[in-house]
Amino acid sequence: MYAAENGLKGDPRLEAISNTIRVIPHFPKPGIMFQDISTLFLNHKVFKDTVDIFIDRYKHMGCISLVAGVESRGFMFGPSIALAIGAKFVPLRKHGKLPGKVVCECYELEYGKDCLEMHVDAVQPGDKAVVIDDLIATGGTLSAAIKLLESVGAEVVECACVIGLPEVKGEKRLNGRPVYILVEPSELKQS
Repeated sequence: MYAAENGLKGDPRLEAISNTIRVIPHFPKPGIMFQDISTLFLNHKVFKDTVDIFIDRYKHMGCISLVAGVESRGFMFGPSIALAIGAKFVPLRKHGKLPGKVVCECYELEYGKDCLEMHVDAVQPGDKAVVIDDLIATGGTLSAAIKLLESVGAEVVECACVIGLPEVKGEKRLNGRPVYILVEPSELKQS
């Protein structure tokens, strides 16, 4: 569900978020219109508003015990959200990036294959999780994150993304888990 459909219709923060996202055509391969959120971090007010919208959504749920951030852009939002709602932050890293014993889930992207890993002791059975990433397209990364967390006994309550590609309908791969999305993709700005 989009934030605008959930009480934030007309909220100027959503327009500001959308306006700060830069589109890079043909990256990382031809045909991909990359949604670059690095420009969002250049505006401290828009960055804060982005985090605050997620905090407002999750702070009163009470049941959330962990925020899992998907490498790498989920790392930029997840720790702030976790701190604000009193939850732990669990990084879901690419293969080979974590020391020690890990559990792994491999998946297919729209332009290749990848794996997510986390420490075996990061999640306790019964933990209630929110998974945060910058964008949902095909849903492959979020689906892998859900499988990874559930493999060690967590319950994924919801996924959250800054951007959602409605034409791809990636949320269908999330096995009924809700996904909370702030904005639709930005269009390529002509100069």
